Amino acid sequence: MKLPIADSAAVRAYATHLLRTHRRPLTKIATLHTLAAVAGLTGPWLLGRLVDAVNDGTSVSYVDRLIAFGVTAVLAQTVLIRFAQKSSMVFGEMVFAQLREEFIETVTSLPLSTVERAGTGDLVARTTNDVNRLQHAVRFGVPRVIVAVVTITLTVAASLLMSPLVAVAMFVGVPGMLVVVRWYLKRATPAYQRESASYAALNGTITESVEGARTVDALRLGPRRLGRVNANLHEAFLAEKETLRLRTVLFPGIDLAFVLAPVAVLLWGGYLASNGYVSLGAVVTIVMYTYQVTGPVWELIFWVDEIQVAATSLARIVGVQLVEPDRETREGTPADEDISTRGLRYAYREGHDVLHSIDLDLRHGERLAVVGPSGAGKSTLGRMLAGIHPPTGGSVTVGGVPLVDLPLEELRGHVALVTQEHHVFVGTVGDNLRLADDTATDADLERALRAVEAWDWVAAMPDGLATEVGSGGAPLTPAQAQQIALARLVLLDPHTLVLDEATSLLDPRAARHLEKSLSAVLAGRTVVAIAHRLHTAHDADRVAVVDAGRISEIGPHDELVAAGGDYAALWHSWQHE
Repeated sequence: MKLPIADSAAVRAYATHLLRTHRRPLTKIATLHTLAAVAGLTGPWLLGRLVDAVNDGTSVSYVDRLIAFGVTAVLAQTVLIRFAQKSSMVFGEMVFAQLREEFIETVTSLPLSTVERAGTGDLVARTTNDVNRLQHAVRFGVPRVIVAVVTITLTVAASLLMSPLVAVAMFVGVPGMLVVVRWYLKRATPAYQRESASYAALNGTITESVEGARTVDALRLGPRRLGRVNANLHEAFLAEKETLRLRTVLFPGIDLAFVLAPVAVLLWGGYLASNGYVSLGAVVTIVMYTYQVTGPVWELIFWVDEIQVAATSLARIVGVQLVEPDRETREGTPADEDISTRGLRYAYREGHDVLHSIDLDLRHGERLAVVGPSGAGKSTLGRMLAGIHPPTGGSVTVGGVPLVDLPLEELRGHVALVTQEHHVFVGTVGDNLRLADDTATDADLERALRAVEAWDWVAAMPDGLATEVGSGGAPLTPAQAQQIALARLVLLDPHTLVLDEATSLLDPRAARHLEKSLSAVLAGRTVVAIAHRLHTAHDADRVAVVDAGRISEIGPHDELVAAGGDYAALWHSWQHE
């Protein structure tokens, strides 16, 4: 499953929405650039007047007045361009800021089930490569396209007003240009989409290889992963080659039109002037206009290519907004804090259930240990109990209300999940902890860190809670990063906790010590602990053995050991390790 890509209509609608939102600054930019373009038209017009005046005979004072008028126009154009460019840059930053904020809000609201099925590569590519491509177009492309369109329109209009008979030669290269541009646009979108997809696949492969470097090394998978990277690179090369082929047709075709236009105007205008149909000054002016319009036309064509890239990226970014929510909030207030499942089923792929009709009642304040062989469905059950995924069948409720019917903010006040996966965000230690409670004081943070046995090493850091961590900051060991995640859990303070191998990165002695500390902190809360270390099960009120997606046994530790079933076999095997 891949994240969706928006179609052309959705992209146009979103772009129109952005431009309408910033209509006033856009109007200001267009006005300033229009005035600057008008000032820029003065030079060729004055030159034409000067040629005719010299040809007919004139005075020095008249020439001086024309020169003075031209200097004034140049200065006015310089001032107008300065303010127009400043307004354009501010406009680009405003539009991109809105787009970026909306995108980040969308990404952070995506259903986790969708993100997991789509994989990290595609989402990472959209949040990096696609955003970078789009920001270039928004900051520079949109203003430059406005400038080019205004300049071209006014220059062509001025040429037609000056002499329609001569100006018609300016369009000699337009038919060929239209054919080339149409040919290009027809092929550009799928080509750039292929290019973006190839980089998404490459990013995913590299990210997975780096994150799983130890596994790759342990299983000697290096050559295989390298082969996959090479295959992704080959696909990216082919995609880049195709977009390059498109540009090698587009740009020479445009260049040809640029060469033909001024030559045609000069020849046709010379013929007309020699026969007395137009003045020599009019021909000179329109030839100059033709040269003058070459720059804006070329820039417009250049940005047509860049905007195709940006439009493809925007389609991928807007596509993230098209992800359907995996739950629908409904009204309902939990009657109590008890969590229950009835006929619970879940399938990552339709028709392939990994959980089968599980009935389970969690008594408020009890400790339930979930054990079983790898791949039995323990983590999936934990995610269902935490409301991460909606069930495929059956229900998971808190106080009689389905978990997935609750708003996410309210849901996390009832139940929270801490897994063996963790992330340290760029910022201070305090910033990382306040993700769980942005109102927490330093004293609150200290209490949470002491609860997970982390205060001593945090206090010993150069700036304590203010120490910068994450990428580029002070490095944390995996165990320290996991303690930060557990401290967040303490701050979040839900009544039910799901710990999925939450202490797996700590050595057994430290993990044991930490779990005892957590037991004191989490007294009175319901705890579901998923673990391979069976001392967790020994300390629990009940133990649930999950096997092949079903709960095969459930009960207190001593009773299950005495029963001599699956749990007893696991316990005796673990005791002899």
